[in-house]
Amino acid sequence: QVQLVESGGGLVRAGGSLRLSCAASGRTFSSYSMGWFRQAPGKEREFVSAIIWNSGGTYSVDSVEGRFTISGDRAKNTVYLQMNSLKPEDTANYYCAAAGSPSSWGTRAPKAYDFWGQGTQVTVSS
Repeated sequence: QVQLVESGGGLVRAGGSLRLSCAASGRTFSSYSMGWFRQAPGKEREFVSAIIWNSGGTYSVDSVEGRFTISGDRAKNTVYLQMNSLKPEDTANYYCAAAGSPSSWGTRAPKAYDFWGQGTQVTVSS
């Protein structure tokens, strides 16, 4: 089994920054892509950002473009999310996800991912 463990969440004021980390462990696993999703209370899980290792391509939801940056190390199955200029509407539980192969669901759908972390809470105060 593959485990994903997130860290780096916390409480920050609007305009501040946080850096989330996610590391995969467990059985030998080479991911095709890794991504971040978030879920606020009463809302559906929302795609935030993803990276496809082969191409190095990154994808982000419009609401975080220019503020959040995804990066990582494929060999270590580790992915980061640098979050700058945080806003109260960014408050959510942030989940890391990993896909073992390309999916017909694309990179933005939760169903495209095979493994999930437990989440790390990000709270942005106004």
